[in-house]
Amino acid sequence: MTRRPAAYDGVAVCCPVTVPYVRYSPETAHWWAGAALSALGERTGLGPADIDGFCFASFSSGPDSVVGMIQHLGLCPRWMDHIPTGGASGVMALRRAARAVQSGDADLVVCLAADTNQVDSFRQTLAGFSRFSQDAMYPYGFGGPNATFALITDNFMRTYGVGRESFGKLCVAQRANALSNPHALMKRPLSLDQYMSSRAISDPVHLLDCVMPCAGAEAFIVTTEEKAASLGLAAASIKATIERHNAFPEDPIQVRGGWVRDVDTLWEAAGCSPEDMDTIQFYDDYPVIVAMQMEDLGFCRKGEVAGFIDRHDFTISGSLPLNTNGGQLSAGQAGAAGGFQNVTEALRQVLGCPLGDQVPDARRALVSGFGLVNYDRGVCTGAAVLEGAT
Repeated sequence: MTRRPAAYDGVAVCCPVTVPYVRYSPETAHWWAGAALSALGERTGLGPADIDGFCFASFSSGPDSVVGMIQHLGLCPRWMDHIPTGGASGVMALRRAARAVQSGDADLVVCLAADTNQVDSFRQTLAGFSRFSQDAMYPYGFGGPNATFALITDNFMRTYGVGRESFGKLCVAQRANALSNPHALMKRPLSLDQYMSSRAISDPVHLLDCVMPCAGAEAFIVTTEEKAASLGLAAASIKATIERHNAFPEDPIQVRGGWVRDVDTLWEAAGCSPEDMDTIQFYDDYPVIVAMQMEDLGFCRKGEVAGFIDRHDFTISGSLPLNTNGGQLSAGQAGAAGGFQNVTEALRQVLGCPLGDQVPDARRALVSGFGLVNYDRGVCTGAAVLEGAT
C-alpha cells in the first residue's frame, strides 16, 4: 500500500446476535433476516426508525438484494450496502459500516447476514454460483466446494508436507469448543481417530473436513462510541483491517491468500502482533484454509504450519483458542452468515458474553474472511483486529 489507512477512531462495534441455526428450514432468507433484526431490537430497544444504515449479505435472498430487504424489513436508511462475497462478507461489512459511521453518512449501521437452507437450496446455489463455474467447470463434471477444496487441499499438502493429522487436530479442537455452544449443530465429541477414519468425499477431503450447510442469521451493530454508550451497549473498537481481492492470479493453484499482500499493514496499524491475540476467529469452510491463514496472517512462516499446529492447543483453554463457538466446521455454515459468524464470536469473546465458554482474559481477537471460491482459489480475503475495553 502507498499510504497507511486512517484509524477507526470513534467507531464502536457492539451487540452480536445469532439466530440459532437449523439444518433445514421452510422459511425464506427474509424470515431469517427479520428474526435477526427482531433479536437486535429486543437487545437494544431500537426500532426500524433508529437504524439509518444497513449492510446485508445473503446467498438465498434472490431476487432481492439489500434494496428489497430494506423494504421487506421496514427500514429507511440513508446509507446501505450489499456485499455478495460469502465468507469475506463479515469483515467487509465491518469495514464499510465503520467508514460510513466515521464519515457521518450513518450514525447506526446494522450489519446482517441471513440464509435459509431448504431441501434443494444447496444445489440451486451451486447451479447459479458463478459464470466461471458454469463455463469452465461444470461442463467437465467438476463442481461444488468439496471437489474444489480437494484440489486446493491436495496441492497444499504436497507443497508443504502437511498431513491430514494436522487438519484433524484443528477439527477436533473446534468440535471441543462447540460442545459449550448451545447453538452448535455438531454436539458430539470428536476424536482424531474418528476424523482420520471418516469416509472420503473427494480425496483428500473427507467427511469431517466438510462444513454442514444450514439455515441461520448473524448480525451486529456499528455505531459511534457516544451512541453505544447512550444505549448502554458494551462495545469493542476496531484496531485495524485489511481487504484484498483476486490476489496472486499467477499461482497455478492457491497456496496463499490476499492476506499476504497486506499483513504487515494490518499489524502495523493495529499496534500489536499475532502473539498478542487472545483468540483467533478464522473463516473455516475447510481446515486447509485455516492452516493457510495461520501462515498468511503471520503466526508462522510459509511451509511451517504443520509444526505450528503441533505446538499449540486450539481449544478455549489452550494456547491459541481457535473458532471458540466451534466455527462452521462444528457450529454449521448458514450461507453468508458463515462470513459473519467469526465476527460475532470475536465480539462476544472480547466483550465477555460468549455463547459458550469464555476465553480467559480475552481482550484482543483476530477475525478473518475468505470467500467466493472458483475452481482453484478463493477470490476475496479480509481480516480485522478487534479489541474490548480495558
